[in-house]
Amino acid sequence: MKRLKNFNRENSGHFSNQADQKIIIMKKSIEHILAAREKQITKEESVRQPLPHKDFRFANPFIVIHHMGPETISPGSAQRIHPHPHRGFAPVTFMLQGEGYHKDSAGHDGIIRAGDVQWMFAGKGLLHSEGPTDAMLSAGGVQELIQIWVNVPKSHKWDTPFYQYAKRQDMPAVLVQPGIQLRLASGNYDGKTGPLKSFTPVISVLGDLKANTKVRFPAIAGYWALLYISKGSVTVNDAQTVAAHNLVVFEKENDEFFITANEDSHILFLSAEPIDEPVAAKDNFVMNTQEEVEQAISDAKNGAFGTLNY
Repeated sequence: MKRLKNFNRENSGHFSNQADQKIIIMKKSIEHILAAREKQITKEESVRQPLPHKDFRFANPFIVIHHMGPETISPGSAQRIHPHPHRGFAPVTFMLQGEGYHKDSAGHDGIIRAGDVQWMFAGKGLLHSEGPTDAMLSAGGVQELIQIWVNVPKSHKWDTPFYQYAKRQDMPAVLVQPGIQLRLASGNYDGKTGPLKSFTPVISVLGDLKANTKVRFPAIAGYWALLYISKGSVTVNDAQTVAAHNLVVFEKENDEFFITANEDSHILFLSAEPIDEPVAAKDNFVMNTQEEVEQAISDAKNGAFGTLNY
């Protein structure tokens, strides 16, 4: 992890040739670069986890970021069924390669394919199961995804669970220019609106950058702004090189940053209005107090989240 408090401060503004007119270029400085570590999440599966990190816990509402794969699945592999409980937040999955299933005890199910995004709000609680589809296991192939945990305010933690799904073609292109293919999954950005909805403003943009392309990312001052590099390497603000499997956490101040792809790269940009509430996160629950987490654990053990046999 690198902490870069004063990154690019010296180039934060310049004067134009117009008489006495000051044009401010307000680049966001980098606060942290967080390297993902390997984390075992089931008997069969491990992920890279840049958030939470030992040096930086949360960017509330962004609680967890997991990057799974790319994993080569052999033809004829066994199905992975592992129902597990959630309460108090939304697991959001960005499928990069392959295809996966979703089932939950609230009656939702779906298939998510490469380029698609699903947003499951766990609310007051449910059981959830996910993994490669039967078709993927039968034929084999490469599976890769990023899952983030999006927190919600205390006032919505006990709401009824719901499920959203967006195909790649449903997500509008943003920051359009040659060599850039970025799609907006949620929030309002670059004059577009993503198809997936959240309780508080959450912007999520993902996609590909060709080598040697440079793109400006507008970013709302006062919001969290995170950049995860899932593949390749980029240079931030013409100064800091960031390799794959690192998460950049920017300062909240100022309203833009630039990245240049050093090679063909894939990125996930996340930005959100901060939720200024306590966070108690343990196992698969994100609540406001430790007592609420212990209650969720007890409720799950006692069958309060229903049943799921898939």
